[in-house]
Amino acid sequence: MTIHDVANRAGVAVSSVSRVLSNHPDVSDAMRAKVERAVRELGYQPDPVAQGLRSGTTRAVGLIVRDYSTPFFAEVITGIESVLSIADYTLLVTSSGRDISQEVERIRMLRQRRVDAILLATVSDKSMATRKAIKSFGRPVVLLDREFNRLSTGRVLLDHASGVKAATKDLLSLGHRRIAFITGTQDIRPTRERLRGFMEAFEEAGIDSSSATMIAQVFSASFARSQTIELLSDNRSIRPTALIAGGVQTTSGILEALDELSMLPGRDVSLVVCDDLPWLRVSRPSISVVTRDPFEMGSVSATMVLEMLAGAPAHTVTLPTEYAARDSTQPLFS
Repeated sequence: MTIHDVANRAGVAVSSVSRVLSNHPDVSDAMRAKVERAVRELGYQPDPVAQGLRSGTTRAVGLIVRDYSTPFFAEVITGIESVLSIADYTLLVTSSGRDISQEVERIRMLRQRRVDAILLATVSDKSMATRKAIKSFGRPVVLLDREFNRLSTGRVLLDHASGVKAATKDLLSLGHRRIAFITGTQDIRPTRERLRGFMEAFEEAGIDSSSATMIAQVFSASFARSQTIELLSDNRSIRPTALIAGGVQTTSGILEALDELSMLPGRDVSLVVCDDLPWLRVSRPSISVVTRDPFEMGSVSATMVLEMLAGAPAHTVTLPTEYAARDSTQPLFS
């Protein structure tokens, strides 16, 4: 069944059928009635790919993330689809595998598929190759918690610094001074902002930060596990009394290490983690956490994409983070 069949049934030109199906305003009521009747009688379904080629749009949005299997990005995707589906857009999801060359290839692939826009959580917001690929895309791009200066992109950011600052201030108020922050690469904005909030807490409290430790290298459970074991080993003269985990994978590694060392959060060492998970609330002890709302991030990002597709200029939205103190943060007893 083709558009030509509809035109023959209605007794009109193919161009007239096309105008009706695309809701062109320059169509008479009589013409619209003829075409719509023929469509119903034939059970015709328009080909969205062909329509996209004619209109220059595909009603598809691409999403590139480092790893869509993580709980955080799974919720982000749900939030994006909650908005795009209502607007009759399709979401195409792909992963860069934490590899910049793959990320650049994914942007190129989505450009070839003629998606209308891209949502992007880059491997690094310092990559010149990624910057060049974004500029070459030529259509709206919204960055998810990333910063590329002097690029005309939308940005949905999270205020990581304030959440981590609040958590660090809480630990300082409980008497902790030897606080270790274990997190991933500083090539992305979330890490840099979390570390900034960490140091600002010491500065604002007027407390010397020389006893604090910052380890920012890799987002991996194995890395966090090995670093935690080293930090808390018996042969260290000064061990941290509190830990902050910068991300879900880091949290997993730290908790594995504490289990191996037969140490309990809140009893042997205070612990704060970034990003909440359901089991963190029901574990005993419950784990103190800096929370963010991934569903909201997804829905706001999708809304921004639709606004930009409608002609709105690129802009920035910053969403909050919050600190929730639970049982794993306790006063330091000398």
